[in-house]
Amino acid sequence: MSVRSWSYPVVLSIVALVATVRAPSALAAGDAQKGKAISYTCLGCHGIPNYNNVYPTYHVPKLQGQHPEYIVAALKAYRSGERSHGTMHAHAMSMSEQDMEDIAAYFAGQVIPSGGANAQPVGAVPAAVATCQACHGRDGVGIMGIYPTLSGQHADYLEQALKQYRTGGRRNAIMQPFVAQLKPEQLREVAEYFARQKPSLRTLPRTNTAMSASK
Repeated sequence: MSVRSWSYPVVLSIVALVATVRAPSALAAGDAQKGKAISYTCLGCHGIPNYNNVYPTYHVPKLQGQHPEYIVAALKAYRSGERSHGTMHAHAMSMSEQDMEDIAAYFAGQVIPSGGANAQPVGAVPAAVATCQACHGRDGVGIMGIYPTLSGQHADYLEQALKQYRTGGRRNAIMQPFVAQLKPEQLREVAEYFARQKPSLRTLPRTNTAMSASK
């Protein structure tokens, strides 16, 4: 099955089904002030612009402007092992679900709004991106809270995430079969496309620190 054979209506049907199955449980809304108070360890990586994961080397993702629902879903995936990352697993294991909600509210801040059907993509749209837009929008802004916004995210982080879906380091019923069809150069094209979209995700600045970003 080719990437093009994933018709838009078919993808939307899958998206609707997965959204129903994986709808977030009803918790108290995240409290950003409480999240700020308990996020000091998170800011050690996510609060420094252009900070790098050590091995393999790629930029730590920007979180400001992201959907808080997605941040919570990601933390739960690291906790369960659905996503493989030793440091993130250890941190997520120490959090209650309300901690996750609070931290997500703090890091997300003001969520990036979607341009919807009127969004104008920045640059040429690679063929593989047509399918991505069903969940991640024409402008890289997730169409629902559980789908991540990708606009302006670090390209090397996005490429690493796609590679992990291929190798099993991340497990997802939609992403794994989609990524399995892509060639390595297409993974890079998709990552670079979303990295240049606007408005961009940002790094929530860590204050009162002498640490500098890895170059």
